[in-house]
Amino acid sequence: MEGRMTLLFLLVLGGAWACDARELANRDHFSKLSRKPDACALCEEYTAKALDYLNGNKTQQEIIDILHNTCHQLPRLNQKCITLVDYYAPLFFLEIATIQPEEFCNKINICHLISYISSQVQVDSCGFCKDTVSTLLAKLKDSDTKLEIIETTLKVCNSVEKYANKCSRMVLENGPLVFDSAQKFLESTDICTAVYALQIFNSGWPTSLSLRLLWKQHSNRFVVYLLQKIAIYISTH
Repeated sequence: MEGRMTLLFLLVLGGAWACDARELANRDHFSKLSRKPDACALCEEYTAKALDYLNGNKTQQEIIDILHNTCHQLPRLNQKCITLVDYYAPLFFLEIATIQPEEFCNKINICHLISYISSQVQVDSCGFCKDTVSTLLAKLKDSDTKLEIIETTLKVCNSVEKYANKCSRMVLENGPLVFDSAQKFLESTDICTAVYALQIFNSGWPTSLSLRLLWKQHSNRFVVYLLQKIAIYISTH
C-alpha cells in the first residue's frame, strides 16, 4: 500500500471531483480553449497549470491530509499507511517539480486524447466519474494488474536501500489485503454520488479543498484528467 496505491486513490478522487464540473466550470471559457487548433499546445497549457497547482504548499498539504484520512479507513494498516504517505508524498512532489509540460505531453502520448476526454467530461461529468471508478474496479479485479502493481512497488522498495527489506515485506504481506479493501470500498460506495452530495450541502467538505477552488479559479475540467496522468507518469518513470 505505498506509492502506486496512494496514486490509485488520487485517480479515484480526481474522477469523483469531476462530478461537480457543471456547477464549478465556466462553459464558455472552456469551449473557447477547446477550439485551439494545436491540441499539444493545449495539453502543455493545462499541464503547466496543473503543475503550478500541485507545486503549491497549500495544495500539497491538503493532498497529504486527504491521504491520511484515507489511511484511517484501513484500521489494520492505519499507522503503516500514514508512514508510507509521509515518506513517499514529499518524494512524489519533488518528482512533480522536475516535470516539463512539453516533455510530459509527448511522453504520455496525450495529444490525441484531449478532444475525446474533454467532450466526455463536457457532456456528462458524473458519467465520466462513474466510468473512471468502473475502470479502476475492473483493474483491481485483474490478476495481471495486481501483479504489475506489486512488481512496480517492489522496484520502488529496492530503490530505497535503507528500508528495502522492510518495504518489500510490507508490500507482500499487505498488498492482497489492500486490493481486497479497495475493491470492497468501490463496490459498496457510490463515490460519485456521495461526493456530489457533499459538495451541494457543503457538509464536512472543506471550503478550501484544492480541486474545488481549481474549478472556480481556472474553469478547467481537463486539469483533473491531467492530474491523474501526472500521477501515473510519476509512478512509472
